[in-house]
Amino acid sequence: MFSDAPEDQSWGARMVDLKDPDGNNLYLLQELRVAMVASSARTFLIVRGLLPLLKRARSRLITLIAVLCCAINAHSAGAQIASCASEVPPSEQFGGLFRDVQLKRIFPDSKTFADLHFDASPNAILSDYEARKLESGFDLGAFVHQHFSVPPEGPTVSPASPGEPINTYIARLWDVLSHQSEEISSHSSLIPLPYRYVVPGGRFRELYYWDSYFTMLGLEADGRHDLALNMLRNFAFEIDCYGHVPNGNRTYYLSRSQPPFFSLMVDMIAERMGEGSYVTYLPELEAEYEYWMDGSAILRRGQSYRRVVRLNDGTILNRYWDDRAEPRDESYREDVSTAREGRRDPGDVYRNLRAAAESGWDFGSRWLTDGHTLSTIMTTAILPVDLNSLMVHLEQTLAKAHRIKGDGDRSSHFAALAVRREAAIRKLMWNERFHAFTDYAWRRHKALPVTAAGLFPLFLHVASQRQAEIEAQTVRRKLLMPGGIATTLVVTGQQWDQPNGWAPLQWIAVIGLKNYNEAQLAEAIAKRWSCEIINVYQRSRVVVEKYNLMSGRAGGGGEYAVQVGFGWTNGVLRALTSLYPALSRLSPQLCEASGAASP
Repeated sequence: MFSDAPEDQSWGARMVDLKDPDGNNLYLLQELRVAMVASSARTFLIVRGLLPLLKRARSRLITLIAVLCCAINAHSAGAQIASCASEVPPSEQFGGLFRDVQLKRIFPDSKTFADLHFDASPNAILSDYEARKLESGFDLGAFVHQHFSVPPEGPTVSPASPGEPINTYIARLWDVLSHQSEEISSHSSLIPLPYRYVVPGGRFRELYYWDSYFTMLGLEADGRHDLALNMLRNFAFEIDCYGHVPNGNRTYYLSRSQPPFFSLMVDMIAERMGEGSYVTYLPELEAEYEYWMDGSAILRRGQSYRRVVRLNDGTILNRYWDDRAEPRDESYREDVSTAREGRRDPGDVYRNLRAAAESGWDFGSRWLTDGHTLSTIMTTAILPVDLNSLMVHLEQTLAKAHRIKGDGDRSSHFAALAVRREAAIRKLMWNERFHAFTDYAWRRHKALPVTAAGLFPLFLHVASQRQAEIEAQTVRRKLLMPGGIATTLVVTGQQWDQPNGWAPLQWIAVIGLKNYNEAQLAEAIAKRWSCEIINVYQRSRVVVEKYNLMSGRAGGGGEYAVQVGFGWTNGVLRALTSLYPALSRLSPQLCEASGAASP
């Protein structure tokens, strides 16, 4: 369709009151956003999206709310046409077959089967399975290999060439790790996206939410603004399709999100493209906020619903959650095993495991009632300091976007919400006894142990100057290790505990401390972490997902072997090198000679 209308005009249409196939009332909210995109001498009309987002039924009066949104982000000519994919995960598509394959360990890594392509409809494969599984000599492994195949989308990350500088290696890896999946396939769990994106690497062959912010930092540092912008556009597309950014672009990730970094991604792109970016992505910023705050308007004091909790004093804060209470598709066998270890309702265990996966910290002592046993996980009973700090930034960004748009009332509304949440964090999550910001167990009215998540209020300017100075002292005394900032203070065998260090937490610490004039400590952390990566790279010629901060080797623990690539590690190292140019001249010899710097 063509038009002579000016570039970037848009309008909307709404439609309500339909019936479903059974004749029940179906309340449908349709918002069709159409945008003009110039191409050569003509202007194309491109619909930003079109797929219902199923909302939870609240009462008999509302059977369903469906939001019709976009198929493509219209703010760029040249995107591949994509539409929203099915929302059904493999565990539901294949039922008993999926369970049998996972529990009988046909594949060592549970994620492998969840990611496989299949050669026919799930119903046809299930029918074949039911007909053959009781036959004498039936081989489940052979049956799986008959109907399923390894997906082609995973990148192969080879070690660096001998003598290749790490910065050169990382710059070369951006294209190796980039992927395009615009074609819809009903025979895969992969959700198609309209633009190219960078995956972490290894078993992680899809676009992950919070990982990508740190990857984008490196892309911008290396002059790959094109890829960084495309990743933001993909996240906007996902919000338009599903009402939120899923954990990753797999159907089995749609029931949860990850730490809400979308507003920070908009900040990053706006630095280069101007303040208009805030208005461009305002619909998605609002949808992101509505997702995380769903139910907040109806909660009574002391109640919780999905991702919101209203405390006894009326304060509303957020928690991590997942809409399903089943074993995770990608870790099915592991979750079933964990649930069998205790006497709790398995569904409660599964929900809390999934909620911890939404946090990105899966798993660690932070979520464990006894501090070390995974079956005691109680993520939904915790108000996380990192999540709520990110929500402050989202509220502040919404205030800014509405101000730029010219809507002063909405701007003031969100600014007030941010101020209120900041005050709650400074009061409720500041622990005078531990001298740090910590998570808060809202049912037990108890502050939880010190972790690196306590640096988020510094990263996002939530802390007071006094709190930041005390937090910095705690970092020096408790969290600073030879290779960087520790994740927690305990060793449990879980990957988000000591002795592992993670790239995103190093960046949060460095920027957070710089924000409050702790420049020396910030630079020391940057140098120690950079030396950690360089030392491992010198021996192995690869970059990995996590590092052992005490041994100077790749990290360990958790549900799977350490992965090579690696998106956010590459991104943070390149961003730190841009922030501290002297880091680009580091070598193992210089790191050893300097002792990686004292704070």
